[in-house]
Amino acid sequence: MYLLFDIGGTKCRYALSRDGETIEKSVVIPTPPSYEEILLKFKEIQESLPPGELQSIAAGLAGPLDSARSMLVNSPHTPALIGKPFKRDVENIFKVPVSLENDAVAAGVGEAVQGAGKGKSIVVYMTVSTGVGGARIIDGRVDRSAMGFEPGHQIIDQGKSLELEQLVSGSGVAARYGKDPRKIADKTIWDELARLLAVGLNNTILHWSPDIVVLGGSMILGDPAISLDMTRKYLKDILTIFPELPPVVKAELGDAAGLYGALELAKQHV
Repeated sequence: MYLLFDIGGTKCRYALSRDGETIEKSVVIPTPPSYEEILLKFKEIQESLPPGELQSIAAGLAGPLDSARSMLVNSPHTPALIGKPFKRDVENIFKVPVSLENDAVAAGVGEAVQGAGKGKSIVVYMTVSTGVGGARIIDGRVDRSAMGFEPGHQIIDQGKSLELEQLVSGSGVAARYGKDPRKIADKTIWDELARLLAVGLNNTILHWSPDIVVLGGSMILGDPAISLDMTRKYLKDILTIFPELPPVVKAELGDAAGLYGALELAKQHV
């Protein structure tokens, strides 16, 4: 039996997998505001677990982790976890091994193994939501790195050396245009967002050379959203060094992507 978490700034989603293949209905709770309250909630969850041998736990966290994958080193969304020995403390509560990963990376593993990237060897996953994150997944496993993956922080030169996240994420668009992206009806703005996303994808594809690019997040899957047709059109004009583009497709697992990724990480850990 595996226990899986997807911990964000406002919501925490968790679920059990008894067979290592399927996930039971997830529970969504508000993310506790303090570290002490987070650990208390974990103790409550531990006490409520059904009978059965818990093998391991995996959790996706919103932010970059240290090289040992034991704690968050930075996070604008879950500051209560920064610098705290989260892996150690959760292992002490549940008495089983714990795997931690960046939440976008966990979602990428989920999409690579169970979602839109299934069957492909080299999968690039990028989420365009409140922020922009992503990862390179090789044969269902997170590619090795010294400090993690942060494709959203690549510089896109708009005369101000802005990051991709500042240009196409929900928070970035709100800051630039002064309104919630869901309230923007101007097609020219969404067309420009597709062009900027294509620039970022061009850089990412050149660096990571994937078989497929899977895009998720509210700015891709919501309504309104950045058009993948327009993104592919701009990308085709920009990316001319390769003979053909990798497929650029929408994610398929929705909110469950992080939990499916956590399940795969938990199994790999065992």
